[in-house]
Amino acid sequence: MTNKPINYKAPPLQIFARYIGRHKGLFALDMACSVAVALVDLIFPYVSRKSMYTLLPEKQYKAFFAVMLLMAGAYVIKAALNYAIVVYGHRMGVLTESDMRRDLFEHMQSLSFSYYDRHRTGVLMSHITSDLFDVTELAHHGPENLLICALTFFGSMLVMLTISWRLALALFLVLAVSVWFTLTQRMRMRRANLEVKRKTGEIYAAIESSISGIRTAKAFANEDKESQKFNAANALYRGAKVEYYRAMAGFQSGMEFSSGIAQVAVIAVGGLLIMGGELSYVDLITFSLYITTFVNPIRRLSQFSETYMQGMAGFSRFLEVMNTEPAVTDAPDAKTLGEVAGEVEYRDVSFSYQNGLPVLRHVNLHVRPGECLALVGPSGGGKTTISNLLPRFYDVTDGAVLVDGQDVRTVTQTSLRRNIGVIQQEVFMFAGTVRENIRYGRPDASDAEIVEAAVRAEIHDEIMQMPDGYDSYIGERGIMLSGGQKQRISIARVFLKNPKILVLDEATSALDTVTEQRIQASLDELSRGRTTIVIAHRLSTVKHADCIAVVEDEHIVEQGSHEELMAKNGVYAALCRAQAL
Repeated sequence: MTNKPINYKAPPLQIFARYIGRHKGLFALDMACSVAVALVDLIFPYVSRKSMYTLLPEKQYKAFFAVMLLMAGAYVIKAALNYAIVVYGHRMGVLTESDMRRDLFEHMQSLSFSYYDRHRTGVLMSHITSDLFDVTELAHHGPENLLICALTFFGSMLVMLTISWRLALALFLVLAVSVWFTLTQRMRMRRANLEVKRKTGEIYAAIESSISGIRTAKAFANEDKESQKFNAANALYRGAKVEYYRAMAGFQSGMEFSSGIAQVAVIAVGGLLIMGGELSYVDLITFSLYITTFVNPIRRLSQFSETYMQGMAGFSRFLEVMNTEPAVTDAPDAKTLGEVAGEVEYRDVSFSYQNGLPVLRHVNLHVRPGECLALVGPSGGGKTTISNLLPRFYDVTDGAVLVDGQDVRTVTQTSLRRNIGVIQQEVFMFAGTVRENIRYGRPDASDAEIVEAAVRAEIHDEIMQMPDGYDSYIGERGIMLSGGQKQRISIARVFLKNPKILVLDEATSALDTVTEQRIQASLDELSRGRTTIVIAHRLSTVKHADCIAVVEDEHIVEQGSHEELMAKNGVYAALCRAQAL
């Protein structure tokens, strides 16, 4: 059964209830067991009072002990019910947490590049991991505690009112002070716990940054500096945690005082009523038994408050991400882009990032199917931004980018990106095998197709020399491969994908000359018959492009073939002379 979509703009508790509602069977079982547990606690003092009033005075000892035996059996059943509550309630909590984590990850997958530009990886990891850990306990104990506490609290209140309304009134006055204290302390605990969650994200970010950059840190002998950065984040976390426990200590100590003073108040007032002949000893004993039943919900809620605060703080941060809208979305009437010829046009394109600083102004480019466009010029001029606008990693601020005459904003992102292959300077390899990394280009590819792609990328022979061939493990981020091997595996991915449009963003600039020449042969093979946009600093690699565009200061300052631009003796010619071409 497909779950209905959740409106994340709704009140948090309503959203939380929707997630729990996905597991109605376990929830109903948990609640049924909770009701039975509460009834056992309510019945025992009542049965005891009846027994002391009727069975003992009438010397019906057998009946009295039979009733006590039944109550003992009821508590055996209660123990079994508590076992079921722990097992099945926690199972429901784990499933709820798992649902939230799945939805959160899928939503993060939909967020645009601009979101990841602004948020550190470690902080995002904390959203998926630690922020949702406490949701299991909250999903299980939240409804269960509220139901048990409500039944025992109000049930015992009604019974106590029937025993002695004066004694009940004294207890309720003490309770009023307790409720007031609980409400004032609760918000302080919530604020402190939110701060703990934020600092946990900073700890994750510090760890992720340090581990990812461990080789650089060691190369510069900067281990002490990394330790200092981590210790600073750790100190902020420690301070937030200490403040949270201060708030929790105030809350719990107040609750303990309230429950203790309630016993004193009842005995004192009860003693006065007995002296005045308005209360019997049996009623006072029964009332005292109900005090435990009455106060237990308060104690239980006091202990549950930490779980609630931690769970709701994590849930609030979960909602914060879920309510973040992707900067780039499919239009409501977006069409599926079928197989394309490969015509690409940038029509009066301007672009600014969210800081408002312009990156591109009035860019006009046209690439016919199968042609090669080279983007050259100084760093920071906007070359990579031009290429990022084509697959809609970002949306243009003004103008339009078109593929086969269709504005890329009018087609679905998935169908658009299926027709575009991207190879960047910094290739990302997933921790896994060579086969898995090549297959990433087309997950349904057969082993034979993977081998064919590797052969065309001129990496097959080297793969076969690895210990396990295509099943060789390449390590985190492909650390066990050379730069050239990683680049050719990325080329094999694109061969497997077989797109009509290709973007090569500094694909060989990080390689040595010999390796670059080998990779260039693979890229030439890959580019054959495809519309290709090449970004390059080494101008020798783009001399034969159909069109070369010089990007400088947010504009296209020159464009034409190599020969045409050299004849102009402008910016491009100056760049060529600087590289001794």
